[in-house]
Amino acid sequence: MVEPGKNSKTPKRPLIFYYAVTLLVLMLLNWLLVPMLAKRQVVEVGYNEFVSMLDDGKVQTVAYEPSESQIVFEATNENGKTAIYKTGIFPDSDLYNRLDEAGVKFAAEIPTQTSPLLSILISYALPIILIVVVGQWLSKKMMKSMGGNAMSFGKSGAKIYAETETGKTFADVAGQDEAKEALTEIVDFLHNPSKYASIGAKLPKGALLVGPPGTGKTLLAKAVAGEAHVPFFSISGSEFVEMFVGMGAAKVRDLFKQASEKAPCIVFIDEIDTIGKKRDGTGMGGNDEREQTLNQLLTEMDGFDGTKGVVILAATNRPESLDPALLRPGRFDRRIPVQLPDLQGRMAILKVHAKDVNMSGNIDFNAIARATSGASGADLANIINEAALRAVRLGRSAVEQADLEESVETVIAGAQRKNAVLSAKEKEIVAYHEIGHALVAAKQSNSAPVTKITIIPRTSGALGYTMQVDEGEHYLMTREELLNKVTTLTGGRAAEELIFGSITTGASNDIEQATKLTRSMITRYGMSRKFDMVALETVTNQYLSGDTSLACSAQTAAQIDEEVVQTVKTAHEKAVGILQENMEALHRLAHHLLEKETITGEEFMDLLNKSQNG
Repeated sequence: MVEPGKNSKTPKRPLIFYYAVTLLVLMLLNWLLVPMLAKRQVVEVGYNEFVSMLDDGKVQTVAYEPSESQIVFEATNENGKTAIYKTGIFPDSDLYNRLDEAGVKFAAEIPTQTSPLLSILISYALPIILIVVVGQWLSKKMMKSMGGNAMSFGKSGAKIYAETETGKTFADVAGQDEAKEALTEIVDFLHNPSKYASIGAKLPKGALLVGPPGTGKTLLAKAVAGEAHVPFFSISGSEFVEMFVGMGAAKVRDLFKQASEKAPCIVFIDEIDTIGKKRDGTGMGGNDEREQTLNQLLTEMDGFDGTKGVVILAATNRPESLDPALLRPGRFDRRIPVQLPDLQGRMAILKVHAKDVNMSGNIDFNAIARATSGASGADLANIINEAALRAVRLGRSAVEQADLEESVETVIAGAQRKNAVLSAKEKEIVAYHEIGHALVAAKQSNSAPVTKITIIPRTSGALGYTMQVDEGEHYLMTREELLNKVTTLTGGRAAEELIFGSITTGASNDIEQATKLTRSMITRYGMSRKFDMVALETVTNQYLSGDTSLACSAQTAAQIDEEVVQTVKTAHEKAVGILQENMEALHRLAHHLLEKETITGEEFMDLLNKSQNG
């Protein structure tokens, strides 16, 4: 909450306020300024000066105004120009003779008003000009607040990069070798179109980049433009969505018109699912503006000449929501997956981002890559940056291995909560809990080795955690490995039950993960003897949340629940049995962890082996 008087924004004034101010200004002009401007300048002089000017022959015309008891006269001023003067009446019986001798003309009245033309300009033209100026200013202000410009209606608003402005090439993209290979052909076509035309091959009109967020879809598109040395049009799907019906379609037309004029070029539409969603087919209840924009996009992609070298690249992380008409050959001919990087890919990405950071010479990128399974390119870039920030905080000029390891933990579990103070009892429970996980994992085959155990609270809410890292990359997991993983997840709660005879809320995340994994084994992986190879769940938003929905009857759902409960219960009992068999090691390791707060996997295994041998 912002405190009053501190950085509080001035509330926006209503439009009626500006109209009221304009009206007030016009009234003041009519009352004060216009009469002043409309009157000719009249100089007041003394009677003696009037007589002197008369004797010098400068006075030309004289008029007497009895109502105001003054004489108004025209005379030549010092600059030789005729001006109007006035003076008071003074008893002078010889005045008439003097005026007559000087050849002065007598007039009934000397006009002090300006010419009618000037009067019209001042009275009418000036207010009209003022109204137009204020109206233009208000119009611009209103259009700016709506995010547009009156003169830019129908313009695409795409960012246009020249041949060398993207600043990205394939050298800046790591961990996506398959995607780069698929896009290299497009680059080669833009470089050597005759090679493909001679055999009759046509350039793919469009390529759709699909994958989870942060995998480098936008970066790949910029790299293609940088490699091909052609203009690059970049626009987001949300920029086509307008409050006025038909404006989105107009923007699409303008975008393709500009692209045709600058061909060969690349047009990149980010987050195309914003305008490319499936049409409902009913014609009612949908967003007509969005559908019009989609229809225009389909028409333009069919209409432009592919031989000119205009390539449409689009990116989305929701390909299942796109309209089938958009995905057919002739529009988006290629679908290029941009997946999460594997072990070698993560190493390459870490090295690319480390080029811009001052790193020490003994960095083991392989260890960091193994510890970050499932991380995207954006996550890895963030890990490198977090390590650099930590090095700065500690007053070092180069990033060390410890900085990278700590940054991995920061990204996974959050930063250390230095102010969190646990009671001695709570600390002991957390220590036994984490050792319970580690001990169960170590005593099972086909389990990932333990690399680190800590009981230092983290900002994610975890009071401690046990890190397991596989030696290599695993693409398949057996039923036994998954069951062992579930057993390891129950090891923390099992240790609490055995040692303290009670249970705590600390196992909430373990319970959630164990239940989710067990359910997936039954409903998605076909690892249930009861249901065999039957898909009982469907996955939606594969690249985003990965949410699932049951595709079975209520009776089958109840049976699934029973089997999930039984599987987790069996794993829990197995964990309890493992800990009972290694009770001495459990006590020794927990006491050591209480003392050190953080131990490595090597320390853990050494102590475990000593306990067994002792």
